[in-house]
Amino acid sequence: MASTPEICIFGAGSIGCYVGGRLAATGATVRFIGRERIVAEVRAAGLHLTDWQGADLKVPAADVRIDTGPEALATADLVLVTVKSAATEEAGRTLAPRLKPGAVVVSFQNGLHNAEVLRGLLPGRTVLTGMVPFNVAAQGQGHFHAGSEGTLEVEQHAVLAPVMDAFTRAGMPLKQHADIVAVQWAKLLFNLNNALNALANLPLKEELSQRAWRRCLALAQGEALAVLGRAGVKPAKLTPLPPGWIPLLLGAPDAVFGVLAKKMLAIDPKARSSMWDDLHAGRKTEVDYLNGEVVQLARQHGVSAPVNSRLVELIREAEGGNRRAWTGEALLAELKQAELANPA
Repeated sequence: MASTPEICIFGAGSIGCYVGGRLAATGATVRFIGRERIVAEVRAAGLHLTDWQGADLKVPAADVRIDTGPEALATADLVLVTVKSAATEEAGRTLAPRLKPGAVVVSFQNGLHNAEVLRGLLPGRTVLTGMVPFNVAAQGQGHFHAGSEGTLEVEQHAVLAPVMDAFTRAGMPLKQHADIVAVQWAKLLFNLNNALNALANLPLKEELSQRAWRRCLALAQGEALAVLGRAGVKPAKLTPLPPGWIPLLLGAPDAVFGVLAKKMLAIDPKARSSMWDDLHAGRKTEVDYLNGEVVQLARQHGVSAPVNSRLVELIREAEGGNRRAWTGEALLAELKQAELANPA
């Protein structure tokens, strides 16, 4: 990688524009590839990046290098893939004939297997797994807002050395991990709430402040942890509490939870999950790459995952236009019924 690397964001949506925008605002050379709607918006308004802790950065429209075509790939030293998981194979096929020798690819996507898919389509290339732990919402007119905290996580590799300072300057230091799969599973346990938040139709902070919704999440996480145990997978510890203790905390009364889980509730009051955003915009969600991963792993090991299976079904119904007005209590009863009808 060059000593002053050129970074390309492949998939300039909310995450791509936010991460790339903060890099560009703090001196990195960044080019963006996105769909026509976002390209037109950013060309007109530039980029405005904010977060729930008060960060406020801007990149004027004249300084944003963004396009719909893949030409930027030819000169990129580092490509950050931020497309939806369902578009990973298409992304790999686009990258394959265009990457220059030595270019590094990092998948900053939801789900567990995107980097594997990219490696299969980019033989001989360095493709690393990454993870974005914070929520980003599009506010319109080039404004992207991070509503929760978190550090960018990435698979450990010496090839990242030339870009470490750029990410640190941008306020998004890269945290490298030798066992990124354990980190992915730990993050996925938290992301099981994306489906619940979409069904709740509430801001994340309001949803997680209600015990019934947290108990729904505890059911989904507890089931996932049992499946992981069956598969011999130990998720990483990303919080002060071990992953196995978090479902117990989630079930605590509201007053107790509010005291013990201040960090979990350190969220912008308006923030919602990306799955809520997708349903609201009429887009297909990534539920198959979140709750669906638990269901798939359970099948591989001869057990069932009825809670997460039911959540997948409910999100698919919502995608099809049948979006119910759930209360936390009603969904909790629904998930418990699914669990009783289909024991592991």
